[in-house]
Amino acid sequence: MSGATILIADDDRAIRTVLSQALGRAGYDVRTTGNASMLWRWVSNGDGDLVITDVMMPDENGLDLLPRIKRIRADLPVIVMSAQNTLMTAVKATERGAYEYLPKPFDINELKAVVQRALSRVKERPTLEEGAAQDGDDMPLVGRSPAMQEVYRVLARLMPTDLTVMITGESGTGKELVSRALHDFGKRRNAPFVAVNMAAIPRELIESELFGHEKGAFTGASERSSGRFEQAQGGTLFLDEIGDMPIEAQTRLLRVLQQGEYMTVGGRNPIKTDVRIIAATNQDLKKLIKQGLFREDLFYRLNVVPIRVPPLRERSEDIPDLVRHFLAKVVTEGLPAKIIDKSALDWMKGYYWPGNVRELENLVRRLGALYVEDVIGADIIQAELQEPAESRAENTINRDDNMVEAVERHLDTYFAAHKNSLPPSGLYDRLIREVERPLILKSLEATRGNQIRAADLLGLNRNTLRKKIKDLNIQVVRGAKD
Repeated sequence: MSGATILIADDDRAIRTVLSQALGRAGYDVRTTGNASMLWRWVSNGDGDLVITDVMMPDENGLDLLPRIKRIRADLPVIVMSAQNTLMTAVKATERGAYEYLPKPFDINELKAVVQRALSRVKERPTLEEGAAQDGDDMPLVGRSPAMQEVYRVLARLMPTDLTVMITGESGTGKELVSRALHDFGKRRNAPFVAVNMAAIPRELIESELFGHEKGAFTGASERSSGRFEQAQGGTLFLDEIGDMPIEAQTRLLRVLQQGEYMTVGGRNPIKTDVRIIAATNQDLKKLIKQGLFREDLFYRLNVVPIRVPPLRERSEDIPDLVRHFLAKVVTEGLPAKIIDKSALDWMKGYYWPGNVRELENLVRRLGALYVEDVIGADIIQAELQEPAESRAENTINRDDNMVEAVERHLDTYFAAHKNSLPPSGLYDRLIREVERPLILKSLEATRGNQIRAADLLGLNRNTLRKKIKDLNIQVVRGAKD
């Protein structure tokens, strides 16, 4: 829709200039302002075909202005951009009628694509219900990394819908927290949220647990019992570890998804159900399908919208925020307040975190409960997270492997985990950042802290190595360890 007028509001002159030039070259008429009041005047006068607005402006919050814009011009697409990259910002923007939410910094080409889509069709969004929004501190998900931004954007789009969702991710990444966010900020927020872990229930009892049973349905069934579907009526049913569901129960679940009804164990009459189903797994369901352990038709019914929760090692920049969140949490539980110093945080950023966010939370709890120190340093963190050699064996590189093969194997695994979508942007810089610190640490360890020899080993100028050591906050210890 070349020639359309775009209204831009942002108190950052540089951003206004960049957006104005980029969109102007794309053929749009662009008007910019540094405050919300001028934007409101333009919109009130009927100006503009699309709005791009920042959240934080000197005279008014863009999210507060958004409902007023939608009340007088419901069909005017509004794109919200913000450096406050939290799930709550994405949720508020979506609920209040934004066409799209873009966390800063964003790619200009992505913005132009969003603008083109927005102008080509009007996308209706439900308005915010009174009292629906909550403060960001109450949000179950923490993190501002690019990997989490993609999760937030998908969640924000799903909040107003009842679409079935499949959440994948390693153990401990927070899959249930994602499902809770979908429920707590979605249209079923006032109805029950019921979570069931398939791996925690004896296989022979799963059908009864999910669908309930009639009196006398089996030995020991002395009275009628409601199932989780009945308990979740009108709300959300979260089926965790769906890959552990027996085939017989999978067949019953498929009927629910196809026909919207089920029968209790021992029952004869179908029961209508109204629940949103969210499933989660840390397994490769397509492999289970090939092995005959999971129904392919059920997989496609559940996998309507896939969400991959990234492991903690892919979002290491979120660790300081997560640590602060967990430290505040343990204080409310009666444990003493602690401070994790920068050297400790830096060491934690370089750790592999096989147990992901759950492992990090458990670590913070241990620090609060077991240590008298008010300030926790890197030495304590290293002692807590030091793995025995045998537990690291499976992650070591075979002696006959070359470096290229080892990296290729790791990347194959990484991209396979993103088989339904591309990884978050910034992969090159993120990979280099993750590799650089442990590489320098190992080189210094191998040269017993001799920076001249380490620089030669790495093929770096000595001043370059010293700068990297300083930037990465690496503590250099001379001499060999006993």
